[in-house]
Amino acid sequence: MRTRGVLIGLSAVLAVLGLPAIAQVKANAYLSFQYEAGGSQSAFPDGSFRGTQAGLLITGQPGNLFFYNLEIRLKTETQAAIEEAWVAVEPWAAFGLKLGLYLVPFGKYNRSSRPHETAFIRPPLHLEAMVPPSWRDIGLLVEGRAGIFRYAAYLGNGLGEAADLSSSQQYEDNNAEKAAGGRAGVLLSQSFEVGFSYYRGKYDDGNSRALALQGADVTWQNDAFLFLYEYGKALVENPEGYARGETEGHFFFLSLRAGEFSPWASYQKVNVADPFHGPGFSSGASPGSGIFSRLSRWALGLTYAPAPGLLIKVEYDFNRESDISLDNDVVLAQVALRF
Repeated sequence: MRTRGVLIGLSAVLAVLGLPAIAQVKANAYLSFQYEAGGSQSAFPDGSFRGTQAGLLITGQPGNLFFYNLEIRLKTETQAAIEEAWVAVEPWAAFGLKLGLYLVPFGKYNRSSRPHETAFIRPPLHLEAMVPPSWRDIGLLVEGRAGIFRYAAYLGNGLGEAADLSSSQQYEDNNAEKAAGGRAGVLLSQSFEVGFSYYRGKYDDGNSRALALQGADVTWQNDAFLFLYEYGKALVENPEGYARGETEGHFFFLSLRAGEFSPWASYQKVNVADPFHGPGFSSGASPGSGIFSRLSRWALGLTYAPAPGLLIKVEYDFNRESDISLDNDVVLAQVALRF
């Protein structure tokens, strides 16, 4: 019912703004499927075709100032969700306002994680641990560009409390405080950008404990290579008697371009220490067994683009844990298509 209400409300807005500009409506779609096999202690030791994804993106521009966007995404074979649904006004390049459901501008990866947009088949380790998959929020988003500067600032319902941060996605606010954050980027040259991200909001039902996220990203690219770096840190206020939870990690990514082929390598690392959440957590009054992990991953991959909109990817992940040795390396292959 909640999803149906969002769709009905969005349709009404689009009807008001878009009737004079039906011809300007554009639709695109994308889909992907993959194969995954790993060691005896991985999730798929026997190998499995899985991970079917699909999406439909509808955009429009009724007039010179107004825009709208609706994206429906099937993230698994059984789970469909609204990825984005917003209307926007952009009177100047330096100022644009979006209202609705938007992808949160935290770092660079979160807004470009669709299968046809990234060489990765699995998300980087620290983002898996620190934010929900394709993290979204409902509220206001202001963004723009002026010279070498790029910015985005938002006010929304924020994340909720769950057993871990990756499960903290919510759409209705669970407390009285709105969350706020943003990203600021500087183009030091046409090929080099540095960005900084921040988020803060109360995340528990009692409106007493804050969650803060900090991030930094670097992008350096030209016709020969692409280098990416992202850093993230999460600070979680826990109830009295429990130490503050912390998640910290980063990933490096380097891709070379050789015609239709792009070999790449990545190093990823994340450390999580949270004594209050984890398995068994159900509410603020029922703590979990805690989360304590130190993980790293070397990933090697190759992307092949034989035709416009078609991407074939292979990836091998060397997974390592600091305190135990597991047979959980994984090989993945994916076909992604945009049309």
